[in-house]
Amino acid sequence: MITREEIANVLDQPVYDGDGNKIGDAKHVFFDDMTGRPEWVSVKTGMFGSAESFVPIRDAALVQDHLEVPYGKDQVKGAPSVDVDAGGHLSETEEHRLYDYYGINWDSVLSEAERTDDGRFAAGTGTAGAAGAAGAAGAAGVAGTTPGGTTGREDAMRREAMRGDEAMTRSEEQMRVGVERHESGRARLHKYVVTEEVQQTVPVTHEEVRVVREPITDANRDEAMAGPEISEAEHEVTLHAERPVVETETVPVERVRMTTEELTENETVRGQVRKERIEAETETFTEDETRRGGKRRGRE
Repeated sequence: MITREEIANVLDQPVYDGDGNKIGDAKHVFFDDMTGRPEWVSVKTGMFGSAESFVPIRDAALVQDHLEVPYGKDQVKGAPSVDVDAGGHLSETEEHRLYDYYGINWDSVLSEAERTDDGRFAAGTGTAGAAGAAGAAGAAGVAGTTPGGTTGREDAMRREAMRGDEAMTRSEEQMRVGVERHESGRARLHKYVVTEEVQQTVPVTHEEVRVVREPITDANRDEAMAGPEISEAEHEVTLHAERPVVETETVPVERVRMTTEELTENETVRGQVRKERIEAETETFTEDETRRGGKRRGRE
């Protein structure tokens, strides 16, 4: 059984089942209002600790740096959801549901709660089972250690201290938001070939025939009279022309690369936090209830 002195070593520590499977992390410890003994531990389970399950702490044990409970991981995660009132108490009905789920005999719980540590029965104190309420120890885990070795926030002895200074500590959850980096997409460069029509104007030349007539002079008379006086003749001239010739050449024109740029934008995150509320209630007992040891219900 976990003692009051060990509570500081329980909160925010891993919780394992008997087969070595991690169930989650211990977040709250609930005490019996009458005996002051630890009765339940709430375990944060699921992704990001989004779920919370209640486990009996009576048969749990501290093993090195974690808490070990005699219940399987699936059984704990499948425990019924229960509501904790504004005063940090479990109702009798909710506590009864949990005991039934874990197969714990309600009468044995009642009998143990009525018996004090030295074996005597407590008079006028009632039981956790009958009262149906267990006080919360630490609303959000360890929040600093006091010189006595217990945590200032979850002080397991605060109920006893209340009787001296008539005060209790009110706690509330605060939302802390961080960021994590994850892969949001991928980009790649892809090169492919397209064919385009291009045009370019170039100058080209060609030869044309032109008849040039020259008069007979003393300079060319001999050449002109070299043939027969009257005859037929042909003279062929070859004409030339230029035409465009197209060739292509591959040349590098630019280099392309990809870079990333970080942009910062504001995003609003919403969540739920729990806050403790403190109310005072009084209840009178009938004479029969007083003789049976009394029942105490309500918030503290």
